[in-house]
Amino acid sequence: MSGSALRVVVVYPDLLGTYGDGGNALVLARRAAWRDIPVQLIEATSDGPIPEGDLYCLGGGEDGPQVRAAEAIRSDGTIVRAVGSGAVVLAVCAGYQIAGRSFPGADGRARPGLGLLDVDTVKGEGPRSVGEVVAEPLDGLGDIALPTLTGFENHGGVTRLGPGVVALARVTTGNGNGDGSEGARAGRVLGTYLHGPVLARNPALADLLLSWAIGSTEPLAALDDGEEEALRSERLHAVSRSRFTGRARS
Repeated sequence: MSGSALRVVVVYPDLLGTYGDGGNALVLARRAAWRDIPVQLIEATSDGPIPEGDLYCLGGGEDGPQVRAAEAIRSDGTIVRAVGSGAVVLAVCAGYQIAGRSFPGADGRARPGLGLLDVDTVKGEGPRSVGEVVAEPLDGLGDIALPTLTGFENHGGVTRLGPGVVALARVTTGNGNGDGSEGARAGRVLGTYLHGPVLARNPALADLLLSWAIGSTEPLAALDDGEEEALRSERLHAVSRSRFTGRARS
């Protein structure tokens, strides 16, 4: 942690706030505060510099704002430097693509990303990936085991993973990266296509990121996650019911 309080930074909510992914930062701040961990939640809009933080959240956005966000974040340089000093990054959808080496603009041309993840994204040739996702976490995330991941995807990209990353999960419903895997992780940088927000649906993933940010190798103190588990169960049941009835993803 950079100071007396854990600093959780929402990066450019004015550009990367299309799908409500800023809610991930709120989940992180609340779950820290409920454990009496001092925390500061900061919204860093694109009209100013990005502050120093311990945990950065990048969300989804449309093609034009995504390109502008990538250019501004790269020019600012704060996040890349912070990752080099041990900061945690959660990058969702457009943010996930920005965190990689390259991603497509609206014209399909490759645009440079931040290079925090060894992934490249190209425009998919098939239909846009829209709908519920269920994915089983893979090994390589540390000592904290994660349960089945649930989320919602809405993207037209295919993300290719390089040797410098490991996939976050194996998709059982949905498309994710487009090759049967979902998301990617390298060090303390984690990318995913899951909206929801993803941390509201998957509190164990939120706690994993918090443990990285505060430097804990042990599971954090348990919370009463009854409401969160009810949401997870409802979403997972909805996907299972859709499979059983043969309804198409929506």
